[in-house]
Amino acid sequence: MVLDKAEVFETLADAVADCAHVYATTVRKRGVTKPVVTPDEAAREIHAASGRCAYVFGPERSGLETEDVALARKILTVPINPEFGSLNLAQAVILCAYEWSKQAGLEQPTVVDLGEPAPQAELEGMIGQFETLLEGAGYFFPPDRAPATKRTLRNLLTKPGWNHLEVRTLRGVLSALGNPRAR
Repeated sequence: MVLDKAEVFETLADAVADCAHVYATTVRKRGVTKPVVTPDEAAREIHAASGRCAYVFGPERSGLETEDVALARKILTVPINPEFGSLNLAQAVILCAYEWSKQAGLEQPTVVDLGEPAPQAELEGMIGQFETLLEGAGYFFPPDRAPATKRTLRNLLTKPGWNHLEVRTLRGVLSALGNPRAR
């Protein structure tokens, strides 16, 4: 586990002593003149650099102290609206981690092929089958509410964008409900 290997240091200087590239994450430059980079730029630099690298994050309430920013080689800042010039710690960490992972070539989540959407005729057949079974079960009661209930059911069944397999599966379920097998 990663946390089992974590070390605790007395000072930030001790913690980054073996790092050749240190990025202080801050919106406020705090009077320190250093090159400023975005999370994307920092991630590209880190992956191209030799030697250990570190991102330094400050406490949630106050951010980094001026001395901490001065220790870094570069300032990492997210270009955001200056009227709302801060991110919370979790946002800053996830943004830097995300940009780092993109540059690291780590496998990104992939879109799963959900299959082609079912044609409207298949969907209509399933809805009709549903309505027939529900009518036989006395579901549409009182009768004057049946059109509104059927419309709600149609809205429910047309929202997800069903694919062929899903429609066939649900129709199989409906067939089994309409014609239960003898046990």
